[in-house]
Amino acid sequence: MRILQFLFLKMWQNRWFTLSTLLGLTVAASFAMSIPMYADGTLKRVVAKSLEEETEGLPAASLYMKYQSDGSKDADWSGLDELDKWIKEALPDRIGFPSLAYSSRISLPASTVRSSNAEQGTGSRLVRMELATQSGIPDAVELTEGKLPRDGVQGGAIEVLVLGDTMERYGWKIGDTFSYDAKNTDGKTKRLQLRISGSYKLKNDTDLNWAIDGKDKLADTLWVSEKTLSETLLKDSRLMPGDGGWYYAFDLQNIRIRDLAPLISELQRMDITLHGMLAGTKVNLSFSSMLHEFQRQSLLLLAMLFALAAPVLAMVLYFITLNAQQALERQRSDIAVLQSRGASPGQITALYALEAALLGLTALLVGIGLAWFMAKVIGSSSGFLSFVGRKSIPVGISGTSLIFGGAATLLAVAASTAPIRKYADASVVEHAQKRARSAQQPLWQRLYIDVLLVVLSAAGWYLLQSGSLVPAGSGGDTTLQTVIFVLPALMIFAAGLLCLRLFPLLLRYWNALMRSRMPVTIYVTLTQLSRSAASFYPLMILLILTIGLGVYNSSAARTMDLNASDRTQYEYGADVVLETAWEGMQDENDENKIYYTEPSFEAFRDPQGVEAAARVWKANGKVEISGKSAGSGQIVGIDNADFAQTAWFRDDLYKVHPYYYLDALGTAEQAVLVSEAFAKKHGLKEGDPVTIQMGYDKTPVEFVIVGILPYWPSLYEDEAPFFIANLDYMYQQAEKTPYEVWLNMKEGAKLATVLDTLADRGIEVSTVRDARGELIDRRNHPAQGGLFGILSLGFLISLLISMLGYLIFWFFALSRRAVQLGILRAMGLSRLQLTSMLLLEQLFTMGLSVAAGIGLGQLASRLFLPFLQDKSLDNARQVPPFRIVFEAEDMLKLYAAIGIMLAAGACLLLWQLRSLRITQAVKLGEER
Repeated sequence: MRILQFLFLKMWQNRWFTLSTLLGLTVAASFAMSIPMYADGTLKRVVAKSLEEETEGLPAASLYMKYQSDGSKDADWSGLDELDKWIKEALPDRIGFPSLAYSSRISLPASTVRSSNAEQGTGSRLVRMELATQSGIPDAVELTEGKLPRDGVQGGAIEVLVLGDTMERYGWKIGDTFSYDAKNTDGKTKRLQLRISGSYKLKNDTDLNWAIDGKDKLADTLWVSEKTLSETLLKDSRLMPGDGGWYYAFDLQNIRIRDLAPLISELQRMDITLHGMLAGTKVNLSFSSMLHEFQRQSLLLLAMLFALAAPVLAMVLYFITLNAQQALERQRSDIAVLQSRGASPGQITALYALEAALLGLTALLVGIGLAWFMAKVIGSSSGFLSFVGRKSIPVGISGTSLIFGGAATLLAVAASTAPIRKYADASVVEHAQKRARSAQQPLWQRLYIDVLLVVLSAAGWYLLQSGSLVPAGSGGDTTLQTVIFVLPALMIFAAGLLCLRLFPLLLRYWNALMRSRMPVTIYVTLTQLSRSAASFYPLMILLILTIGLGVYNSSAARTMDLNASDRTQYEYGADVVLETAWEGMQDENDENKIYYTEPSFEAFRDPQGVEAAARVWKANGKVEISGKSAGSGQIVGIDNADFAQTAWFRDDLYKVHPYYYLDALGTAEQAVLVSEAFAKKHGLKEGDPVTIQMGYDKTPVEFVIVGILPYWPSLYEDEAPFFIANLDYMYQQAEKTPYEVWLNMKEGAKLATVLDTLADRGIEVSTVRDARGELIDRRNHPAQGGLFGILSLGFLISLLISMLGYLIFWFFALSRRAVQLGILRAMGLSRLQLTSMLLLEQLFTMGLSVAAGIGLGQLASRLFLPFLQDKSLDNARQVPPFRIVFEAEDMLKLYAAIGIMLAAGACLLLWQLRSLRITQAVKLGEER
């Protein structure tokens, strides 16, 4: 108890370090827990979407098992009753999820039903039926006549229930009796007497009780109770069964990642289990393939998210280690007191380890709630540092998230306790000697670890360039994206260390060059920095990593999002593409030739939500140049003014603004724009004539080239050369055929409203393609949202950690240099000069770190992001060309965060200097 009192007292005396360590531990635990929480929630969303879709008319999580008798007398069917009981009672518990529906059916082999009384008229004809029991009867049916069959043999006959439609079809009535032949275990035929006791109809045709065999099977069934079939027919009369079928539909809404592996294993062994109970029983329909896909998606998503989060987690662990080292430096005198009172190094280490363990446990408990919030934030991400109020994913605490959180907490606790032993073993004299050697180069510089890491990152880039690092079939896009976010982090870290190696050299050269020309404050600042550069390395590498990764991650997120959006918008050409049904009349002389009547285009211009509309006619034609065939191409007819207001253009794809090409198209009715590759191949220039045969009759139409361009919305030059011409001119030369209608929609406008308006105007729309919907689906994709969410959240966490690390470092540094500052003050430096000197130190260290971080982040972006263009999220072709994006808005956020850190550091500096007392600072003894 006394040791705990001492521990809490020590933690209170160093409360700022304790709180910062607790914050670091909490962030590490919550960030690690939020990833499996998000993955679990995403799995639930994917499952919910899959369950909405039906496979062969059945719910997605359907399981159907069937027993098929071979009809031989040697068949062993003694386990049928046990099998039926196991499927009904034990199987749901083994699956572990509630069932939405269950049905079973056991029958005798089909037999010809003969009327026992020839005077029954129409009932005397022979009909083939099955004697069976099926779940759902009588609960899911309604008696239309008679009563339910009684169990066993009644009056020498077995009572059966028949579907009302069957009764009408064959002219049967209540009380009719029939004979039914069935074989017993000896292979002999036994004739059963059956009597109709009642008829029924289904309450609901779509009830899952009829999901497998359906209503058609019931029409050929004479239903008996389960007790009659199992005891009277199978057990007492020892008749051979025919078929058995069992169907389940399970509710997987609350499935979690940890449930996938055991459920897949259970389903994989289902055939073995069933066959062991009764030979001839197997699974005909299972949802194991769907679970395999869920598992694959979940594992890939988890791997990608943790790869993206790894640099941030490493930064948090580095911050915790840095914070622990500074706290131990500050508590060096406390450790010396403990040593002087007989505490061994092991006891001191155990004391600090106990403190770290208590903080880690607290962080894990507090982090659960924070992890839930982080998972929600990740799920609401729509871009880098962009969050929307979409429907949140279902997030909950799971064993997997606690395992990951516990592992991260253990790593963080280990990081905070790692420096303890070194301080516990060192005596006061050793500590003084170590401080005297503080100017010595750090270990990573002496061993050239920074150079080695730079070589490793360069090798990784080379392997990516050659395609060896991510071979085909090794995981596709997710593997590549993982590598492209891990390698740049390594490169920024390694290059940052290399920059720090050059930092003191630059300062020394600058000092030697400008020594006699610098003011005192600048000279003292640069001298201090050059002599104790190693003490600033931890802070500077933290800042370089934060800024560098922030620049790279923001550029990566913007680049991936923008290029994917560009590909989609280019493919569609406009917000919405419609195709309408035209009325046509067949030619009297040629049945394949149709004369179409163009509907009024004005109906498309003014529906609510439509900004602009354009006609876009596409067809294939044969091209001739100077009387010689030049192959075929795609001819596109447009109205240039409407097209300019409707189509999507990216200005950097063209030598001049695309409106100049459209304007040139309007200079003459024969004007045509030609694809660049085709023009180069045939040596065409502006002003050259081109003839294109088009239409059903292959009418030759003359054109004059007015522009040559490499791209045009919705057209791909690698598929076929394209030609853009005036639609009205082509309709004058050849017959009219249906065209597409492109719509430019207003922000937030609903397409359904437009379609309803067109329907009211008598325009029938045959196909609809909505680019906006595809963009929304892509942004809502779990991998896409998770990527942006992790990048955004990781950047915010790294900024928080860097700000805390910055403040704690300067707080500790100013406290440690109290004697030095007091001496400088006593020597005559004014408070303003001291303030200026320390502010310059902050500016130099932060300025160089920011410059290095921005430069390295941009360098990493230009080196690694181009690899994404061939392995995009949807494996689409990279047209239009890939471009790397640096958003000014993101850089402003970075600069704002840097400014806040610098302002906080300046405030801390002024507060420390105001509290400085020369008489207390200049004294004998060790400074705190």
